[in-house]
Amino acid sequence: MSSSQRPPITSAELATLWMTYQEKTMILRFLDYFLKYNENEQQFLQFHYDRAVESLDFIKTVFQAEGAAIPTGFTENDVNREAPKLYDFMFDIMYFRLMSQIETGLFALYSNMSYRKDIRQFFKRLTEEAQELYDQLTHLLMEAGVISRPPYVSMPKEVHFVKDINYMDGLKWIGEKRSLNTIEVSLIQHAVDTNLVGMQLMIGFAQVANEQKVRKYFVQGMELSKKIETELGDILRHSYIEPPATHAGKATTSTVAPFSDKLMMYTAGLLSTFGLGSNALGGAFSLRSDLPVKLLQLGKDIYNFAKEGGKIMIQHGWMEEPPQIEDRNRLTKG
Repeated sequence: MSSSQRPPITSAELATLWMTYQEKTMILRFLDYFLKYNENEQQFLQFHYDRAVESLDFIKTVFQAEGAAIPTGFTENDVNREAPKLYDFMFDIMYFRLMSQIETGLFALYSNMSYRKDIRQFFKRLTEEAQELYDQLTHLLMEAGVISRPPYVSMPKEVHFVKDINYMDGLKWIGEKRSLNTIEVSLIQHAVDTNLVGMQLMIGFAQVANEQKVRKYFVQGMELSKKIETELGDILRHSYIEPPATHAGKATTSTVAPFSDKLMMYTAGLLSTFGLGSNALGGAFSLRSDLPVKLLQLGKDIYNFAKEGGKIMIQHGWMEEPPQIEDRNRLTKG
């Protein structure tokens, strides 16, 4: 079907393409910087750089055909390729692995919000690319011994059904709480794992941010990531499970910013959104009553952190406004 015969894009498709443009231009700026220091996986990262450029070209083509303004997103002005190395051994791979996890969820959701065939196919391709990237990066990190597998458990030999309502009791003051089930362990383990990367990202951002208020905000992000890792890690330790840890991906001592404050604030907001979604998922699938309560408390902290970040971005004129629905109240006032 030619472009002239395609139906116009819907509000949902406009929104998801717009959000994808923001995220993909952010990814390009990180690739601009990390490609300079990555010798082992440079060809691999260059491939994904080229695919991101292709995705942005598709969005631009759709917007131009619709007569829609091309978003600003993030440009070469948001990256300093000459900045010294801000993160050490394999952090770039750890970061892009985290982003591939975020993209897999986002693009699968966006695909389910799309109706026009070419846009459905676009998000289907992006979902597949994100899944393939996650697979490749996980393999690299496992081979390098940088990340560890979740704990092994004894395989169940028979099927059991829950017969005691105390199975859901996790808030009692007296007696031992039941051990975690594998669903709960996997969700907590995932949250700790992602916060380890997020904490190092915030440490680096805090060292190089230009605006003092932004610097303080990233320090709050450091402390929040540490709090989440510590409190969820303690839940694992109570069941004699060691939480994940890594020796790689630490922030260096550099204080020269490779990225603009605007780009770093957007990145923190995206990770906060991902954290809120992960906490909601963990709370929904946890059957021990103390776990949803804990995840809800941490979710509130993440929400407040994200809200404060939004205020800072608005105050500095960094928050690009998403496309708006027509204001019918204003238009009908004459």
